[in-house]
Amino acid sequence: MNPQHPCIFGEVLYDHFPDGQRVLGGAPFNVAWHLQAFGQAPRFVSRVGHDAEGDAIRAAMDDWGMDTATLQTDEHLPTGRVTVSFDDGEPAYDIVHPCAYDAIAAPDLAAPRLLYHGSLAVRDALSRDSLRALTDRGPGTLFLDVNLRPPWWDRSSVEALLANADWVKLNTDELDRLHNQPGAPESFIARHDLRGLVLTHGAAGAEIITADGARFHAAPEPATEVVDTVGAGDAFASVVILGLLSDWPLDLTLQRAQTFASHIVGRRGATVGDAAFYQRFIEEWALRA
Repeated sequence: MNPQHPCIFGEVLYDHFPDGQRVLGGAPFNVAWHLQAFGQAPRFVSRVGHDAEGDAIRAAMDDWGMDTATLQTDEHLPTGRVTVSFDDGEPAYDIVHPCAYDAIAAPDLAAPRLLYHGSLAVRDALSRDSLRALTDRGPGTLFLDVNLRPPWWDRSSVEALLANADWVKLNTDELDRLHNQPGAPESFIARHDLRGLVLTHGAAGAEIITADGARFHAAPEPATEVVDTVGAGDAFASVVILGLLSDWPLDLTLQRAQTFASHIVGRRGATVGDAAFYQRFIEEWALRA
């Protein structure tokens, strides 16, 4: 693995929607998918079952040009699955357990420039130990994307993940659950010795707050047609990571991340299989100049 390529660790699964549609998902997979479209060639570390859905995921990655060398196959556990429902437009998730991504083995990879992971895929010991092995290799930047999905989290395990993080992304509800103290989010940054915090506010937009006191805000684009919000946060995170890898100014990174997320909510599901969808961003951001 070229250490300049980001390493994305965590779950890949199929989201099953009320209308019967099945869409590839999982926050880390979604982030890796978008980064691949943006030319970053991420190494995606995950595990699927020896089943039809696992085969379909591997084929989708091949078709998208993603490296599948670190996508493992489990002979016993099934590919991840989530049943998605909606309440007043907000998604709710029924997450199958156990599944293949609960048993990710530690890959033989050099320390990457950036390591991204969430909190769901480390709910079981095998994957948690494998992530710890990757973290111990000393990635240049560790980006934690907090996803508190009941009942698959507890405070102590998330606190342990925060102890190693450089950048953390979470929403305001998650911040309140983890750090309901005066002075949040600045005191949250200080408590966990972070470089920065990416704080999302749903329809009110998002912020980037840094350890040195800088604070930037971006609002969603007006007149955005919302089909569903599944994966919007992952799209946002992927462009924040792209900005960190590309050394963009943080205010520009935030604006671009918000713009991209505003376009994703106009599509069904979390990933887009049409390369043309990404072309306007590639050109506007001069990613392949």
